[in-house]
Amino acid sequence: MVVTQQLLSKFPLLKSLPEADLLQLAQLSRLEKLSRRGVIMQAGVTETHLCFLFEGRLQGVNFTIDGREVGLYFVEPGDFCGELGLFDHGTQPEFVMALSPSVVVMVPMESLRDIMQRHSAIVAALGHRVATRVRQMTQQRAYLGLPNVAQRVCCQLFDLVPAPQKMTGGGSGVISNPPTHQEIAIMLSVSRETVTRVFQALQQQGVVKRDGSSRLLITDLARLKLLAEGGEEF
Repeated sequence: MVVTQQLLSKFPLLKSLPEADLLQLAQLSRLEKLSRRGVIMQAGVTETHLCFLFEGRLQGVNFTIDGREVGLYFVEPGDFCGELGLFDHGTQPEFVMALSPSVVVMVPMESLRDIMQRHSAIVAALGHRVATRVRQMTQQRAYLGLPNVAQRVCCQLFDLVPAPQKMTGGGSGVISNPPTHQEIAIMLSVSRETVTRVFQALQQQGVVKRDGSSRLLITDLARLKLLAEGGEEF
């Protein structure tokens, strides 16, 4: 599969670019396929490309001094990662790996920097992304300070519910392609077994329900929010 301007235009960050810029980027970009657990970005390395996810799911991860894996964020189709290097030419702060077989488009940073100078909308979109990521990781750090691990899991689940569903005030929500218990565990610094126990309790109480492997139904969104905020215990 060749990288084309039509393919690049599917990514929200790039879709507003003129065709000439998209064509130039397409000629310089490359497509890569990753198997599960394949690493596309290396921590401590000065990466030369921004990574756009076309298919699959990625996760930013790092490792503690004693070798424990720490989950930082997820990357969904249409999204991108590795943007910090665009601004400071510094090294990549975390690893980015595939949680499932994935297809990514690697776009050269030098070309994007040139485009940033000519298109303020791209700069604004990148700034918004950086701000969003900082907010997410600040919130994630706050979850790690919660002594109640069940509350941590509920906070993480509530975060995964799409914002429009939470804003409508409806009684239910849907998490598409939910992360595995292990993926949630490394985000919250708890064991996989702990996450499984919390899920079982939530299912028994009618708060969540599995809908195959690709959907998690939040059947009582208000109760999940209450548990996440510590207003009620299991």
